[in-house]
Amino acid sequence: MTDFDTVLKYWGKVEADYTGFGGEVLTRLFIENPDTQKLFPKFVGIPRGELAGNAAVAGHGSVVLNKLGELIKAKGQHAAILKPLATSHANIHKIALSNFKTISEIIVKVMAEKAQADGPGQEALRRVLAVIINDMDGYYKELNFDG
Repeated sequence: MTDFDTVLKYWGKVEADYTGFGGEVLTRLFIENPDTQKLFPKFVGIPRGELAGNAAVAGHGSVVLNKLGELIKAKGQHAAILKPLATSHANIHKIALSNFKTISEIIVKVMAEKAQADGPGQEALRRVLAVIINDMDGYYKELNFDG
């Protein structure tokens, strides 16, 4: 079984509640790594104590995980999905690659807790996310973005 297939075993729980999972991922990202909140201009003014349950945060988290689901389901054949995403994150949002690594670990933690991803499932997810980030790095280099 490929890492993508292993991750997809758990992904149904995420798909069933993109908003809940997404809100949890972004809330934890902002609380555990406060500097990341500045990367999302519309969330800068939200106090830490009000992040959990914030509809806008959960909504954006849903968008993030929905796109990640598309990438995972592509099982490595994700150029058509990833290249435009890399382009917007380099040219418009100016998001450094290190931030994708940071959110990746938050996603793994949330998957372990909320989707019951076991040790091998977590490691498969880390490898899948590493492939995506590596490919994004390639697009960043093509765009001359030092992210």
